[in-house]
Amino acid sequence: MEHVTEGAWESLQVPLHPRVLGALRELGFPHMTPVQSATIPLFMKNKDVAAEAVTGSGKTLAFVIPILEILLRREEKLKKNQVGAIVITPTRELAIQIDEVLSHFTKHFPQFSQILWIGGRNPGEDVERFKQHGGNIIVATPGRLEDMFRRKAEGLDLASCVKSLDVLVLDEADRLLDMGFEASINTILEFLPKQRRTGLFSATQTQEVENLVRAGLRNPVRISVKEKGVAASSTQKTPSRLENHYMICKADEKFNQLVHFLRSRQQEKHLVFFSTCACVEYYGKALEALLKKVKILCIHGKMKYKRNKIFMEFRKLQSGIQVCTDVMARGIDIPEVNWVLQYDPPSNASAFVHRCGRTARIGHGGSALVFLLPMEEAYINFLAINQKCPLQEMSLQRNTIDLLPKLRAMALADRAVFEKGMKAFVSFVQAYAKHECSLIFRLKDLDFAGLARGFALLRMPRMPELRGKQFPDFVQWTSIPTPFHLKIKLEKNRGRNFWNKKEKRGQKMKGGKNSSKIKLGRSRRPKRKGRRR
Repeated sequence: MEHVTEGAWESLQVPLHPRVLGALRELGFPHMTPVQSATIPLFMKNKDVAAEAVTGSGKTLAFVIPILEILLRREEKLKKNQVGAIVITPTRELAIQIDEVLSHFTKHFPQFSQILWIGGRNPGEDVERFKQHGGNIIVATPGRLEDMFRRKAEGLDLASCVKSLDVLVLDEADRLLDMGFEASINTILEFLPKQRRTGLFSATQTQEVENLVRAGLRNPVRISVKEKGVAASSTQKTPSRLENHYMICKADEKFNQLVHFLRSRQQEKHLVFFSTCACVEYYGKALEALLKKVKILCIHGKMKYKRNKIFMEFRKLQSGIQVCTDVMARGIDIPEVNWVLQYDPPSNASAFVHRCGRTARIGHGGSALVFLLPMEEAYINFLAINQKCPLQEMSLQRNTIDLLPKLRAMALADRAVFEKGMKAFVSFVQAYAKHECSLIFRLKDLDFAGLARGFALLRMPRMPELRGKQFPDFVQWTSIPTPFHLKIKLEKNRGRNFWNKKEKRGQKMKGGKNSSKIKLGRSRRPKRKGRRR
């Protein structure tokens, strides 16, 4: 399957419905990509497929079109509450995106109803929506779908509804099998009928995916689509039009390099990846203060209700910056992203490929840059060998302004900024200690003082990783008269004095004339019954 080339939709061995072809023309896809031309005919001939293709190669249409065609060819038409197809994705952003693509087709087929089940919404409303409008095609995240199977008391017998299931699709299958998803997937599979078509789609095939292929697919056809030329010969996992760069800089220079890079490209669209949610919160706030004329949005996995709104807003922007964690690394299709910047390398190598794949999608060009510390330089060779992802060096930018004093000033003036910085530092160190490639990312070799300066901290936090380490060149908390520290100290003293005075006043009044009227002394505990032990 590696030599499948692009072709017109009409050239498929199994002809597509005219209205499906019309929807494809509306979307601006006159030709198939290799993964589509390889997968769609097999899926439509009732084969189970396990497809691996580089990120941004058009995998969504490779399962959306077969779903519609299989449901259109059913002998018995689906009733309102009968489920014909389920698409499971790891993140709500990817689920929203797939639901949007699907709606472009289902608007031409009013006989099919579709429903989106994701976190961040009221599950009770999802139940009512299904009972009223039905859901022949369900797009869902694993947790919410599993939850829906357990809502029989609310009048939703989903186990009965899925008996008519024809197609199950697991998108980004390797991520679905990460910790926290595997149990949900196994629970869901127990409810589904064995006689179904199943498709697994991912940019990388892991051992866990291989185990699921053996357990959940019957005589599957494996599809591995590579790009032509150099990419095919080296089995490169990133798009051939993607330019991958790296920059070596010290921990206390990294933030200055990032801001200088973003300031020089204010009219472009950027994704900036950080390792933890706390880092996104802190550096997002810092970038907002330092890049006044640029729209900056922050998104991470701990956001419950704002994520969908922020995601949709960034997709519509012509230029701007999205500061994010790996929640935005998988399958998300954001139009015209110019640069993917990885401020922190991801915890595993496959996530590096997925991050870079947010740009240079479906034939377009794009660039990616990862910032590395001098001790992490071996990571470049590791990516070239392990992920077949070569990187080109980008030299340090000159004439950068030192912005860390401004960050420290922000922390001095605002306790919230100070606390965000402390949390970000601690979370970064904890994430660094759990890195998959621990031979390169060694916690014991990390320059903690330089790292703390890079976070613009006012003092070193108390944490086990720093126990026994000396930081003679680092500014200590006791030498900094911060406004919020003085304010808190003043409030504590006021409170202490107030309660001391109140207690003394109560003691005086106990023996005075007004002791019967006003008693401000401490209330006595009731005597404990029984003998003390």
